[in-house]
Amino acid sequence: MNKLLKNVLILFGIGTIIFFVGNGIYEGFNFKTTNELLTSFGLYQLYSFVIGTLNMSYFGYLEKQTWKANESIKRIIIGIIGSVVLTLIALFFLNMFTNVIVFGQSYQTFMESQEIGQYKFGIWITLTMLVIFHFIYFYNKYQQNKVKESQIVAKNQTAKFESLKNQLDPHFLFNSLNVLTSLIGENPKQAEKFTTKLSKVYRYVLEQKDKDLIPLEEELKFAKSYMELLKMRFEGGVHFSIPETVSNPELKIVPLSLQLLLENAVKHNVITSNNPLEIRIYEQHGFLIVENNINLKASLGKSTKVGLKNINQRYGLISREKVEISSKNNIFKVKLPLLTQKIKTMRTDYINDSAKYIRAKKRVDDIKAFYGNLISYCVVIPFLIFINYRTSWDHKWFYYPMFGWGLGVVIQAFTVFGYGSNWEDRKIREIMEKDNNH
Repeated sequence: MNKLLKNVLILFGIGTIIFFVGNGIYEGFNFKTTNELLTSFGLYQLYSFVIGTLNMSYFGYLEKQTWKANESIKRIIIGIIGSVVLTLIALFFLNMFTNVIVFGQSYQTFMESQEIGQYKFGIWITLTMLVIFHFIYFYNKYQQNKVKESQIVAKNQTAKFESLKNQLDPHFLFNSLNVLTSLIGENPKQAEKFTTKLSKVYRYVLEQKDKDLIPLEEELKFAKSYMELLKMRFEGGVHFSIPETVSNPELKIVPLSLQLLLENAVKHNVITSNNPLEIRIYEQHGFLIVENNINLKASLGKSTKVGLKNINQRYGLISREKVEISSKNNIFKVKLPLLTQKIKTMRTDYINDSAKYIRAKKRVDDIKAFYGNLISYCVVIPFLIFINYRTSWDHKWFYYPMFGWGLGVVIQAFTVFGYGSNWEDRKIREIMEKDNNH
């Protein structure tokens, strides 16, 4: 069902409900002819479509505006005031059309007869719909934000996992152990130093694996240890330049991004004493720049650029700043944005795909059941009002099912779109946390 048809059906349903409510409260369904009944019904539909379309358009306009997280109250107030003003303007022109065009009243008589009381019913209906609409809208938004947060956590966790696999690259570990083996026989003291630095590298990897950002100063210290490890591995084949201090101690960087870039340089280039790998790391205009000379290995196949994609993905999940990559004048350069966000630890609890599918399917079923109940309510209640009108209008018993069933629909909406949809999970987690604390 496209959006236009859906909106038409919603407005038609609203117009029908208001027709029965308005006639039940004010006019008492005192229609002398079928034509009079159809005319009244048509006018109610006209009012519903005009006022409903205006408010939908206004609400769509508000949606396109940028609202801060703490501006929900402001958004509601602006929405209500704007809707009331638009409704009053629309009601004035609709009343003019109805009285002057449809019923043949003169314009002067129409203007003289205008009183604020004529607009009370329209404003009351509009405010009622606005309250319901905002209630459903903000709970929908709340649910969407929760889903979005879950998706971000899942993507970030996947990125971290892939990053960790790259950092614990088996080829690097194998090469490091080979170097260590040869050093043990040739130079035991150097082998001891190599082992110490290798342990520091992997301890750092394990300590930082759950963080979004870490201080730049810490990452540079790690990079220095890692480069010294590479220098011991390749002897005079690696030259590097790393700053001893940073311009601002608050600057942050994605953890282990330097390790990936340094290992990338080692992996793709020929490294000899006669043709050394020159690596330079420095700050410039809000970026940490890592550059190296290019001397590609002839036997190396086409690069998959997994490491660069990994860094790009992690930056994309936590910042709007972009990683810049360039290769010219025989220099490969990567510019990493320097950020100022506080250190955060990622969630590590996640649910497997099958459980997510089951929960998602249950939610879809709940939403379908709610809309089925709502449609039934909109169809059956007007029919009951009609039956009540035709049989015993002195006793308006239709109010009982209308309010009783209506309360059930509201509670169901609250359950599907709001607090009730996940209270069980929260309660279980709360009890488990209490047990763990004891």
